[in-house]
Amino acid sequence: MGIIKVENIRVYAFHGCLKEETKIGSDYRVDLEVKANLKTSAESDELADTVDYVLLNNIVVEEMVIASKLLETVAQRILNRIFNEDALVSKATVSVSKLNPPIGGDVEAVTIKMTKKRKN
Repeated sequence: MGIIKVENIRVYAFHGCLKEETKIGSDYRVDLEVKANLKTSAESDELADTVDYVLLNNIVVEEMVIASKLLETVAQRILNRIFNEDALVSKATVSVSKLNPPIGGDVEAVTIKMTKKRKN
């Protein structure tokens, strides 16, 4: 087994419960960690034998474009797509951070983190 991380994916998106958030938008950071069997790809040196991190990045960007009230909803969509589109992934963790959230305080970010495991 091995781990592939795609870190600090920066996206501008329109998530939130406040009308202003869905109109003005905000900066987000997304971090992914996927667990997969990397032994075959380590020996074959072939992209087809591993988890393509370009695919992972594209999934994040495409799902972040779809406005949602809750970051949990966005994270769940990202996880679902990873498992639907890459059979090699056995476990995935996604963190979605809203940078400088409008919560009336000096807060750098609010982050939700969710993990999903493939059911055998």
